[in-house]
Amino acid sequence: MKKKNVASVLLTAGLVLSVNGVYAQGPSGAPNSNAASAFDNKIIKKISADNMYNTIALLSEQPRAAGTPGELKGANYIKSQFEQYGYETELQSFPIYEAVRGTVSGVLEIGGQDLKPYVFSGSYSGEVTAEVVYVDLAKAGTVPDSVKGKIALIKRGDITFVEKLQNVIDKGAGGVILYNTAESTGVGVADPGQNIPAVTITKSQGEAIIEKLNAGSVTAHIKVTGSGYVEKTSYNVIAKMKPHKNKDTGQIVMIGAHHDSVPGGPGANDDASGVSAVLELARVMANMPIDTELRFATFGSEEKGLLGSTYYASTLSSEEADRMVAHFQMDMIGSKDAGGDHAANGLIMYTIDGKKNLVTDLASAAGARTALGEVVPYGQLGRSDHQPFHELGIPAALFIHSPLEPWYHTPADTIDKIDKNKLQETAEIVGASVYQIARPDTPALQHSRVAPKPVDYDFENRPPGA
Repeated sequence: MKKKNVASVLLTAGLVLSVNGVYAQGPSGAPNSNAASAFDNKIIKKISADNMYNTIALLSEQPRAAGTPGELKGANYIKSQFEQYGYETELQSFPIYEAVRGTVSGVLEIGGQDLKPYVFSGSYSGEVTAEVVYVDLAKAGTVPDSVKGKIALIKRGDITFVEKLQNVIDKGAGGVILYNTAESTGVGVADPGQNIPAVTITKSQGEAIIEKLNAGSVTAHIKVTGSGYVEKTSYNVIAKMKPHKNKDTGQIVMIGAHHDSVPGGPGANDDASGVSAVLELARVMANMPIDTELRFATFGSEEKGLLGSTYYASTLSSEEADRMVAHFQMDMIGSKDAGGDHAANGLIMYTIDGKKNLVTDLASAAGARTALGEVVPYGQLGRSDHQPFHELGIPAALFIHSPLEPWYHTPADTIDKIDKNKLQETAEIVGASVYQIARPDTPALQHSRVAPKPVDYDFENRPPGA
């Protein structure tokens, strides 16, 4: 899909792009960038940090790990809130797969000796006896046809375990022995559907097999039991509010968070905090005049690799994706222990490519007008649910306080660590930015006479741990 021209979108917002790439003064009559406008106040005066705090308290009563009853309970609560506010709401289910753990065993016998291998995480449970064929790194295009029906001996390195496995599966291999580049064995991951047994041995064990192969044929026996994948169900919650048909610009703006937590973690900040702001903004905007479709979403299985947002993005038609002009993602926006001594209370906006876009421009300006009182910097980072939207060409950014708190991904991520001021600041910034797009006097961001004064804001090379 063709990427949107962000500069042209911004120009239609009433902002002038100068030669050096800094946004110059908007149209005459624009509000002062250091004061909230009457339009901002329609949103920000209704936002309640107490409401958000109470939502976090409720959601963090138990872990919400993907595919568990805790996740479903949380998703159903979120759905009920969206419905209460009058949104068209969907509980969107999708399959996830978890590797079986705890009962796995593996055998690799060569010449009557068991090499006591490590079993790939998620390896198919099965048994095979066959000749061994050395396929080096098993890169695409290098695996010989002679591996068909044989056991592939693979060297670790250069490409992922899953890619190596798939490349020999495509050539018909019946099993895999991976040898490590160190004297350890605990590596190797298989994907669901990669249905051949796969085990790992040490560097010296692998090199010893290669020596035997140089002298003649080698036969091996692999047996894996108790391994594989279990299919579970995870959920996204999607809420839509369309504008009056006579004012509909055809555009969509989206606000998201993820509702799942890590196993065993209550996930108060990660990411019940983001969910609380999504629900609060949905409440505040439910009866506001709009000319742009609002979509609010909480995604499941973010902690398993952005699975929920990736699934949702895959369901968007090309026409829907083209109409989506912005995606605002909030992940960990409430911890009193995050952000360090950085400006803007530690809040930063991350984009996938490290470039400014419509979301960051509007939000940094909103930071100067709202309770935060400062422009918000931006940086470069993936690892959250803004990524699938960026890949569709949609301007997207992640809002987060960085560096992360010490309680990140631990059972100590609890409600007592939440700062109401940080919740309020972030919700105001995102709410004011979204309403700048959606309110009727900025039709499709075109011919706007009320664009806020643009601000200068800087890139910061600030990883989450810095």
